[in-house]
This record gives sequence, structure tokens and C-alpha cells, in this order.
Amino acid sequence: MDKGQLIMLGQSFAAHAGLELSTVSTYAANDGKWLNRLQGGASCTLRKAAVVVQWFSDHWPTDLEWPADIPRPPQSREAA
Repeated sequence: MDKGQLIMLGQSFAAHAGLELSTVSTYAANDGKWLNRLQGGASCTLRKAAVVVQWFSDHWPTDLEWPADIPRPPQSREAA
């Protein structure tokens, strides 16, 4: 998982849901500026990336195809 893939997930989710990237960032990372900072060149820990990808996997819209080039983790027990 690289930060470009995290940004792609955020942008795809935001566009599909009609939300701002900052809103999606708040939901996924508990920080409204997190995805924008990644776009600007910031880095993140592997743990944070895993948490964010898991959030996307758990909340991904059923009518939006998950990007084929991004490995998708299974849904967590809380989301099932």
C-alpha cells in the first residue's frame, strides 16, 4: 500500500458519495487534513495506513467497484 493508493481510495469514495475529501479524511483517519497532507507529500506510518484502508474496506459503497490494483482487506468483524 502506498500513499497514492490511499489518496485514490479517498478521492474515489468522496466523488461517489458527493463528499469533500476533508470529510472523508475525517471519517477514515479521524483527521480532516490527513489525506490532503498526503497529497502534499507528507508520509504516514504503516499502522495508520492499515487503519485507513480497513476503514475504507468496511465502509466501501456496494455500488462502487473497489480499485483492482489495490489489495482489499476483508471486512472487520465490527463492520460485518
